[in-house]
Amino acid sequence: MADDDILRKKLLIEGDGTGSDTRINTFLKTFFKWFHGKDAESDEESNAAYQKLLSQLAQIEISHAKTKFIHDMNVQEKKNYERLYTDIEQQIDDARQQIIDCKNELLQAKRIRKNRQEYDVLAKLIQQHPDRQETLNELEALDQQTQSSQKENLALDDKLEMRRKQFHVLMTAIYELTSLLEADDEKKDEDIRMETG
Repeated sequence: MADDDILRKKLLIEGDGTGSDTRINTFLKTFFKWFHGKDAESDEESNAAYQKLLSQLAQIEISHAKTKFIHDMNVQEKKNYERLYTDIEQQIDDARQQIIDCKNELLQAKRIRKNRQEYDVLAKLIQQHPDRQETLNELEALDQQTQSSQKENLALDDKLEMRRKQFHVLMTAIYELTSLLEADDEKKDEDIRMETG
């Protein structure tokens, strides 16, 4: 009897609670009522109360299983988000490294072009009196080199611009994904509050 009194006092102090707490409190109240009144009740009433207890216990077990499933699902989602976050961070680092590499390639191409231009100037100074055919051949070769350098420079500029656009797309996707993840987390939190409320 002392244990029953302690449980009753505890229930009175804690109140009814909400969701699963309410089901458990209702079950305990029904159990105590059935346990203390089963001698005074007929077998039919006692059996009906017992069946009601079994039904309430089944509801509590279902609620517990549902809560455990939601918890496990949330843990798995958290792991997925962490893995996705790590992948995105790695992609950002890779994109940054590609941009650095492209900038270095561009600087190298500009140095090569500058060196070629300086070489052309020196070559002209050295060969002050070349014959006409040789001069024409040299001019044609220099023109081709300049065109090739310009093409290389344009190709590198295009590549750098493409990397900038890719990085911009990546940053936009990260921002949208972060927004979606936050919205999804808020929706899950709201769903959990509605289910437990």
